[in-house]
Amino acid sequence: MNERQLARLLREVRAGRLSVADALGRLRGLPFEDLGFAKVDTHRALRTGFPEVVFGQGKTPEQVVHIARRIAERHRVALCTRCTEEMKQAAEQAFGQVQWHETARIMVVGKPPRPSPRARPVAVVSAGTADAPVAEEAAVTAETLGCRVERIYDAGVAGIHRLLVHRQRLDQARAIVVVAGMEGALASVVGGLVTAPVIAVPTSVGYGASFQGLAPLLTMLNSCAAGVAVVNIDNGFGAGYFAALIARCQGRR
Repeated sequence: MNERQLARLLREVRAGRLSVADALGRLRGLPFEDLGFAKVDTHRALRTGFPEVVFGQGKTPEQVVHIARRIAERHRVALCTRCTEEMKQAAEQAFGQVQWHETARIMVVGKPPRPSPRARPVAVVSAGTADAPVAEEAAVTAETLGCRVERIYDAGVAGIHRLLVHRQRLDQARAIVVVAGMEGALASVVGGLVTAPVIAVPTSVGYGASFQGLAPLLTMLNSCAAGVAVVNIDNGFGAGYFAALIARCQGRR
């Protein structure tokens, strides 16, 4: 249940169209619904503005479908991350049709909010093609949360002109997600060019001395550019969600 649904419920009680007992029945699922193998946080949209997100990794396809169904029934949309092809197939059998983003490994059940065409976008910048899965996870997450997203891919520091040609698009963004492996220098470069906040995402892409993303993580944490925040290694979802929150807060001004 989100804030708008709760307000409508209270108005129906006040107008006498809904009894107190019936209203209590609808609220009985708050703040969570116990499915046995999972406790679905049905109250999260009311607290944070978006329903609980399903983390598919480690779950069975049946568990993902069951949780997604309960979330979508209450909120019209369920976002499922780190999903497999088997999870997608199970969801298609259960729901008939889902939005499947193969590169991002994201599945969306239901209808996400549409972004305003006039809204300033969230920009997602990736250093190389190998970073695409993490970059797409960030981009699809932000889109599912209602943001317009600009993708600027394969624009790493080894060919800095590939980034600079997009300077105007960067300047128009409300928030910028920068995804990079290897040494992770791209986040500092972008952070030194723009006024928007930058969310840096280190990836596990690189040779042995990158230590599965530890080297770019440390580079980003030690950025000399102000306005750069860092999420965990390969955490495109966290970066996309954070960028959407920034866009939402700035859009209320």
